[in-house]
Amino acid sequence: MKKIAVIGAGPAGLTAAYQLSKAEGIEVELYEAADQVGGLSKTIELWGQQVDLGPHRFFSSDARVNELWLEVVEKDYQMVDRLTRIYYKGKFFHYPLKATNALKNLGIVEAIRCGFSFFKEQVLPTKDTSHFEGWVTNRFGKRLFEIFFKTYSEKLWGISCTELDADFAAQRIKKLSLYEAIKSALFPPKENKHKTLVEQFAYPLQGTGMVYNRMKTKIEANGGVVLLSSPVERILTQNGKVYGLLLEDGSEKHYDHVISTMPLSQMVKRLPEVPPNIKNLASKLQFRNTILVYLNIAGQDLFKDNWLYVHSNNLEMGRITNFKNWVPSLYGESSNTILVLEYWCNFDDKLWETSEEELIHLAQKEIQQTGLIKNAEILAGKIVKIPRCYPVYKTGYKEILKPIETYLSTIPNLSIIGRYGAFKYNNQDHSILMGILAAENILSNKENNLWEINTDYETYQESSVITETGLVRNSV
Repeated sequence: MKKIAVIGAGPAGLTAAYQLSKAEGIEVELYEAADQVGGLSKTIELWGQQVDLGPHRFFSSDARVNELWLEVVEKDYQMVDRLTRIYYKGKFFHYPLKATNALKNLGIVEAIRCGFSFFKEQVLPTKDTSHFEGWVTNRFGKRLFEIFFKTYSEKLWGISCTELDADFAAQRIKKLSLYEAIKSALFPPKENKHKTLVEQFAYPLQGTGMVYNRMKTKIEANGGVVLLSSPVERILTQNGKVYGLLLEDGSEKHYDHVISTMPLSQMVKRLPEVPPNIKNLASKLQFRNTILVYLNIAGQDLFKDNWLYVHSNNLEMGRITNFKNWVPSLYGESSNTILVLEYWCNFDDKLWETSEEELIHLAQKEIQQTGLIKNAEILAGKIVKIPRCYPVYKTGYKEILKPIETYLSTIPNLSIIGRYGAFKYNNQDHSILMGILAAENILSNKENNLWEINTDYETYQESSVITETGLVRNSV
């Protein structure tokens, strides 16, 4: 019998624990500091409706990830038509960008300026593409960078785009092509049998958190243990191997292997036997916090988007989600609409210490300023603060991260996964894949390199897509 501990009940940790719980000869215990599973992908009840912690769209082309998702969700999901736009200077731009829509909203003068800026880059390209600003400018031109990338990115990360590593751009927008946008506008593609990533996604009927609540139930049915409100103080090592955990209540538990999704900087600084230079590097890794302001609005059909990216620099918020535009089972019979406005900050920013009353007032003022809710009454507000939810890809972060990865790879019975744990800007599907592969390494003595799974991961095995009728496979 092998005893395995998993730290953190987000998508990565729950997936690993779920896969391990299905195997014979494995005793798995999952520790979660919060009183609910799901991590960033949990669903909460608010004013008689179900809401996520912001917009959590699931999409993957990896057959292993999709098979597991369907195994847990079964048929309790619905395909959602995706509409996400950029709100900029009172106008709405489709995202991904559509040339005709963008040109119409920009106006002829600004469109010409963007065109000249783009063609200038073809003749005299920006040479330094090591940072986000240089990478984007090189591909789209300075004007398009300033309109569609600069303000939002600096709100999210809290640093100048010249301080943000180009790795973020390469992962997140590498497939966005101005040529393709113009081409698709002039020569629309023929209708596909199945809608694409851009157009549609599968969504659980009870919210994203339903996936992870069901995983918890299945883990326990398989004999595993899920311990809520049970924070881990640190992982215990001796002679270069893990032997257990020290819990925050002072108790010590022994294990043969530990899978950690604890924030990497915290985990490394608390880990015994770590060389001082590695601890010093870990202290340089930065995470960004999120403040969610939920507003209960008396009204329906406020605007048609699932969520909006707010690029206007006169507004502090960065994103708005409209839960009325996901699936009807979230809001049931309620005639009200719940919006959530997202604000991003660091621990030492004034916003993080601002009172709930002031934050709700700020959100009310800003949503009214956009005109999105017209004269609808705001009935109530609710604040949810999430620390350390975005790993900051500051320029040079890879040089900091690599020695930490190398050191941790020398500990044979320690696996590091998840957005927090691996310091990767993961979506749900990447974290689920990390959990699958971490379990594989333990159960089948595989040597999957978990550090290589990132947001730019592309499957080279069997690809697939989830549709309303189930899984559709494509051999690659």
